Amino acid sequence: MDGKVALITGATGGIGQATAELFAREGARLIVTDLVKDATEELAERLIAEGAEVLAAGLDVSSPENWSEVVQLTGQRFGRLDILVNLAGVVDWPGIEDTTQDSWERVIAVNQTGTWLGMKTAMPLLRASGNASIINTSSVLGLVGSGAAAAYQASKGAVRLLSKTAAVEYATRGVRINSVHPGVIATPMIQDLLDEQGDRQPDIVRTPMRRAGFPAEVASVMLFLAGDESSFVTGTELVVDGGLTAY
Repeated sequence: MDGKVALITGATGGIGQATAELFAREGARLIVTDLVKDATEELAERLIAEGAEVLAAGLDVSSPENWSEVVQLTGQRFGRLDILVNLAGVVDWPGIEDTTQDSWERVIAVNQTGTWLGMKTAMPLLRASGNASIINTSSVLGLVGSGAAAAYQASKGAVRLLSKTAAVEYATRGVRINSVHPGVIATPMIQDLLDEQGDRQPDIVRTPMRRAGFPAEVASVMLFLAGDESSFVTGTELVVDGGLTAY
């Protein structure tokens, strides 16, 4: 990762922080973004203190204007962009009838539209790299149904196929695009549920490895897809779920 420039959205979440930390240790220069700029600045300061080169920025991924500002800032500061990690996301648990239109539109705006906007806005810089990687975060719920989380599942399924069609479009243009599909990962987003239900959590019971994953275990997959070791990998989904979808 030495010399590569990576932009990470949702960088202050559990997987986001683990990914930023790992990329920094591997020598990448980073733009860490999230909706709350104060939190991204705290993350950046910590990584800078450890010797990394990091720029923090607030970013509402559903805003085209925000995306343009952050990509322009990236170009001004680093002069290039090699890796885009679309991690920002929100979850909503109700099923079809109980999902409100406001909740539906919010989840789609962040998870689906935000991923597309990131690719669209950053693509000129990524193409100029000539050897770029986009990593879009879907979910195991972008692969199989659960009977709930209608908006979330719709958005994550869309991210999966959006990644595939983009991979085909840019396969000969120097940009690889893949999706990552975490299962039950012990992040702040679901930690309360994990604490409440512990080993009785239904998805943990169904997971062959019988535990939740760690953010660092997802970050390692992000690193593989970001680096040159995955140079012939595009248009695929990498599942990090302890075997949950193997049934």
